Amino acid sequence: MNYRKLGKTNFNISEISLGTWQVGGKWGSGFDDKTADELLNTAIDNGVNFIDTADVYENGLSETAVGRVVRSRSERIFVATKCGRQINPHVNEGYTPKVLQKFVEDSLKRTGLETLDLIQLHCPPTEVYYRPEIFELFDRLKEQGKILNLGVSVEKVEEALKAIEYSNVTTVQIIFNLFRQRPSELFFEEAKKKDIGIIARVPLASGLLTGKFDAKTTFDPQDHRNFNRNGEAFDKGETFSGIDYELGLKAVEELKVLFPESKNLAAIALQWILSFNEVSCIIPGASKTEHVLSNLSVYDTPKLTSEQISAMNKIYIDLIKPSVHQLW
Repeated sequence: MNYRKLGKTNFNISEISLGTWQVGGKWGSGFDDKTADELLNTAIDNGVNFIDTADVYENGLSETAVGRVVRSRSERIFVATKCGRQINPHVNEGYTPKVLQKFVEDSLKRTGLETLDLIQLHCPPTEVYYRPEIFELFDRLKEQGKILNLGVSVEKVEEALKAIEYSNVTTVQIIFNLFRQRPSELFFEEAKKKDIGIIARVPLASGLLTGKFDAKTTFDPQDHRNFNRNGEAFDKGETFSGIDYELGLKAVEELKVLFPESKNLAAIALQWILSFNEVSCIIPGASKTEHVLSNLSVYDTPKLTSEQISAMNKIYIDLIKPSVHQLW
C-alpha cells in the first residue's frame, strides 16, 4: 500500500481506501454484519487505513459496522462519515445547525467513537454552500471535541469551488474517474493552492470501468443502476457517472482493445486516477472481500505509460466528453 497526505488534515492515508455504501452486501440484499466485518477487516489487513461511510448507508448499519471493526483494531484507522441526506425532503431549507449537530451526535453514538476524524456534508443542495452559518457550526463541534475536520461531498465542480472558500473545509469528495474528468481542470488547481484533500468517489463509474458488464447485464430492482439511470431518485451523475449505459459499454470496449491482456480493467481505471498527484485517495466500494482485493490489485498491474494514458483520454474526448463534460 502507498500512502498520501489528506490535505491540511495532515492524515497520512492509504491511496486506495474504502467506501462503504455496500459494505453489508450488494444493493438490495439486506445488511449482513458478518459480510461487513470480513470486508472491513480484509481491507485493514491489506493496509487500508481510511474508511468512508455515511449515516444513511443502510440506515446507520454501515456506520455501526465501521465503528465496531475500527474499535476492535489496534491500528490507527481514520473514519470519515457524512451527514445531511437524512433531511427529507432534501432541500436547502431543511439544513439548520441544530439538525446537523444532532446528526453528528447520532453518528458518534452509532460508531462508538469519541471523535469523528472527518465529517462531510453529504451532497447538500447547491444553495447550502452559500450559507456561512452552516459551515460555522462545525467550528463549534471541533471545539467540543466531536470532530477533527470538516469536508464536503459534492455533485458539481461549482459546489466544490464554493466549499473551499470556507477556511474550515479540509477535504472535498468528488466523482472523478476516466469518464468524469472535469474536476481535474480548475478544481484540482484551486484545491492544490489551498491544500485541500481530494477524495475520488465513484472511481469505477458504478462498475462500468471493471469491464464486466454488457448489454445483457441486469441489476436488482433495489440497485440504483437499475432505478436511477435518468436521475429518478437522486442525481443522475451518481449512476454510471451520468453516462448513457450503452455509450459507456462502447467506451469500455475501446478500453479493452487498448489493454487486450488485462483481465481486470478496474486496476487500470484506478491507476489512471492515481496518476493525478492532487488526488489524496480513492474510495472504491465493495460488497465482497474479493472486490477489496481486486481494487488492491492495482499494485500488481504494470504502471501506465504516458502513451497509454493519452490513449485512454482520447476515448473520453471522442466518446464521453461531448455529452457529459459540462453537466457536473
